[in-house]
Amino acid sequence: MDQLQPDEQLQQQQQQSTSDTSTNDIWNYVVFVTFVVVSALIPIRKRLCRRSSNSKSKQDYVFGAGHISTLAMMLSIARGTLGVISVLGYPSEFFYRGSAMWESLYGVITAYPIVCFVFIPVYFDLGITSVYQYLELRFNSRLVRCLASGTYIIRTLLSLGVTIYTPTVALNTIIGVPYWVSLVSITVITIFFNALGGLKAAVAADVIQSLSMTAMLVGIIIYCSITVGGVDKILTISSDNDRFAFFNFATDLHLRVTTTSAWLGELFNSLSLLGCQQNFVQRYLSMPTFGQIRRTLMLNIPVVILLFSLPWFVGMAIYAIYWHCDPLKASVIAKMDEILPYFMVDRFDSVPGVWGIFVGTLFNGALTLNISNINSLATVTWEDFLSLVPALRKKSDTHQLNVIKLVGTVYAVVIMGVGFIVGLLSGVIESSMLIISATSGPLLGVFVLAMFIPFANWKGAALGMLASHLSILWIVVGRLIESNVSEPLLDTSIEGCYADLMEAQKNATLLVAVALEEGVNAVETSTLLNRIYSITYLYYGVFGTVLTVLAGVVVSLATWSSHDVYNMKMLHPAVRWLYSRCPFSGKHFGSFEVAGKGYGAGMKEAVPRC
Repeated sequence: MDQLQPDEQLQQQQQQSTSDTSTNDIWNYVVFVTFVVVSALIPIRKRLCRRSSNSKSKQDYVFGAGHISTLAMMLSIARGTLGVISVLGYPSEFFYRGSAMWESLYGVITAYPIVCFVFIPVYFDLGITSVYQYLELRFNSRLVRCLASGTYIIRTLLSLGVTIYTPTVALNTIIGVPYWVSLVSITVITIFFNALGGLKAAVAADVIQSLSMTAMLVGIIIYCSITVGGVDKILTISSDNDRFAFFNFATDLHLRVTTTSAWLGELFNSLSLLGCQQNFVQRYLSMPTFGQIRRTLMLNIPVVILLFSLPWFVGMAIYAIYWHCDPLKASVIAKMDEILPYFMVDRFDSVPGVWGIFVGTLFNGALTLNISNINSLATVTWEDFLSLVPALRKKSDTHQLNVIKLVGTVYAVVIMGVGFIVGLLSGVIESSMLIISATSGPLLGVFVLAMFIPFANWKGAALGMLASHLSILWIVVGRLIESNVSEPLLDTSIEGCYADLMEAQKNATLLVAVALEEGVNAVETSTLLNRIYSITYLYYGVFGTVLTVLAGVVVSLATWSSHDVYNMKMLHPAVRWLYSRCPFSGKHFGSFEVAGKGYGAGMKEAVPRC
């Protein structure tokens, strides 16, 4: 009997532990569901209380009827800039690849004043619903407008596929929920929210998400600081293990990320997103005055710096916890993006409700970003495509609003399909940056042609976009299929793990040796095409923009005719001022004649009819 006593105590302890774990899991599930439901219902609570079918017009659905505060708009724009991808992606990027990608913040900061003082003044007073309507007014061409709209739609659908995939990683890692269950759940809730919400509800959801996400990340940083012995200890561990990689101005285009590629690539990507994309411009135009837009954008810079940097500090803090016991190298997790969810389970599994809030924040973040962008996608589709159908254009405002909501539902299903295949790519940050970079160039390039090149016509704009799309598509396909461009992860250790994990280190060492051997063989068989395919994706936006502008200039000069005249007010004010004082007055450049004063051969006063 005395020998059985320890065994009985051990069994009782195990049963008690199992009971406590089950109780904690129940609390976490309750917190998760409650957080998602409350966060979703608060923005649309007024809509749920109103039963009248006339309570929301199409204008209110699209623009929020101008009743959105500056602070709320600031948080919404900042959330749209970063997204939930950063919460999982940036910590894992720092842990396994260092801080180099952090320097893309330089490009985001640089883009804000450019968008504020260059892009917004051009089309603020045009009274347009779709930003791509400006391109039709400038080029008098529906084709250019549809090409730009199509580029935005494709890019957004692909990006949102990455966004809604992100929380499925956490749900699968922490709870074991299959990926498809999470994707279907997000899609169903998105459809419901889209039917009852609109821009105003989307902005309110963004505000809730921004505050909850910030609180969660700050809490993780505080916990890690206390655990390892202070913020200085966190910095020291990262520094001693070569995690800081700032101010690398190497000119090699094939390096995955340098200071130059991070800043320049993100600058072009951010200009395309903030200045040429419907969901952002839609928010600007919902504000009543240009002064409010200017204040919102400029005051948003410190907010963006904070939200952008917090996930990187989280990555730094988590690395200080696991620098001597890497869960990926120890085969505890399967993907680098699972490092933050693993941390939450490992450190807070015994604390009721903590990982429920974490998973709820990620889930709700993907949900709100999905809803917000679907609102813009549906608006663009209506304004630039469906409104051309006479039978739909003649319908009442209420009927048109229902069509827009139906389009949003279709897009929600398409995004779910994209989410199913995102897991095949190398991490959420890699996937997101590749998609944005590959599609930013043509869109930004056509707006540069429209605003800054007086002799650009629709033929140059259309052919420039097509040439850029095809070229970048060729490089991307080659990168994904033929070229081995994966960059090895930084060295990690499992020396601090338990003894039974040492076998994983041996296996990891063997895999590294095989990878190095394959890398040598890849170098030996390198070709010119592989060199092109292996150019870092951060430069895709730069190359695409330059190619669009150059091709557009050449074609426009060769094909300008009297049918290409347009209202000079479509140009940027600075360009109009320079054009009126142009020293080449009366000269011909290709088919275009430069006018010295007022309106010349290339201009006319009447605005082309849309």
